[in-house]
Amino acid sequence: MQVRGDAYAEFAAARAGHLYRSACLLTAGDTHLAEDLVQETLGRLYVRWGRVARVGNPAAYAQTVLTRTFLAHQRRRSSTERAMDVLPDRPDAGAGDASLRLTLLEALARLPAKDRAVVVLRYWEDRSIEETADVLNASSAAVRTRCVRALARMRELLGEDLGEYATH
Repeated sequence: MQVRGDAYAEFAAARAGHLYRSACLLTAGDTHLAEDLVQETLGRLYVRWGRVARVGNPAAYAQTVLTRTFLAHQRRRSSTERAMDVLPDRPDAGAGDASLRLTLLEALARLPAKDRAVVVLRYWEDRSIEETADVLNASSAAVRTRCVRALARMRELLGEDLGEYATH
């Protein structure tokens, strides 16, 4: 049992940062919700660690759990909760182009949850259409359709300045 716990602790320490960054993108910059999603994901992994450790790619399994946890949260979100227009946390000044990051996070926030998940999985996680379909429990055709629509909506939200963002 101790070996199982040590292996899980090592895995969780190694992957927590990556899961958190993905969760921040899925939540469009809501760092508090991202932390909650990562904690829930790691908790679910711990309960099933014996089985997960035998999987060929536990990191991909963890990402799948994170994405499905996010989508489940979006489905059950209370009607009393309201998304905020302003991000509560300020990014570090030296951490890259803050205005670009905020603009992209705002555009991501305006996408429906499943479209946001497709964009994050395909372009942040660099997953194939088939892998994305597997994570989302959808067909490859549905992923392609969502991807095209999500990118079109992002272009619409970013407007004429899209070329400017691509050069950063």
